[in-house]
Amino acid sequence: CTSYKTSIFFNTMKLAIASFLIASAAAFAPAQVGRTSSNLAVNELDLGVTEPLGVYDPLGWLETEPESFERRRAVERKHGRICMIALIGQVVHANGIVFDGYISKSMGLKFSDIDPSCVGGKVLGGLTAIPTAGLVQILLLMGLIELAWLPASDYSGDYGVGWFGEDIEDPEIKARKLNAELNNGRAAMLAVFGNMVGEASTGQTLAESWGDGAILGISLS
Repeated sequence: CTSYKTSIFFNTMKLAIASFLIASAAAFAPAQVGRTSSNLAVNELDLGVTEPLGVYDPLGWLETEPESFERRRAVERKHGRICMIALIGQVVHANGIVFDGYISKSMGLKFSDIDPSCVGGKVLGGLTAIPTAGLVQILLLMGLIELAWLPASDYSGDYGVGWFGEDIEDPEIKARKLNAELNNGRAAMLAVFGNMVGEASTGQTLAESWGDGAILGISLS
């Protein structure tokens, strides 16, 4: 019986991973096509406008601080992209998939020894278990990405890599995919935060919760 449940669990996890990978390129919700100009530029105000909320600006910043919109949209887009990757990482780790070998051979610390969960109130997950030299390498890579490779000063979010390496010439398709990216990013930000809170509050890892047929401590049976 245990073997059967384990088999079902891992099959479910594999399907979940595949679903998240596909979802990163699919629409989160029916999207409105943005207005476009002759050079295929998409109106940023039209992107992410999803019913029934429409243009969601409860604090009225579009009217009082219109000059800040471009930066805030760039921040939202970047955080969404990071969280989509992070969510896939959470699912992959929950499935027990980690790098082989040592993260620090001198300390005898393997990748599999690091618990990435937030169980027990570990807000930073397994980050505190990474050796100092490893954290320095991570910070240096982040600096390289933010300052040179994908500079934070470029608010367009377009770094010349295209969509899977190719440009989208149809303005309607382009607007739909940009909408999908924003909405999927928003969903991913909520999901990553929800997973962290769920692990910290229930005392179960994501994998343990799924294994018990529950999500964030809520039974699905």
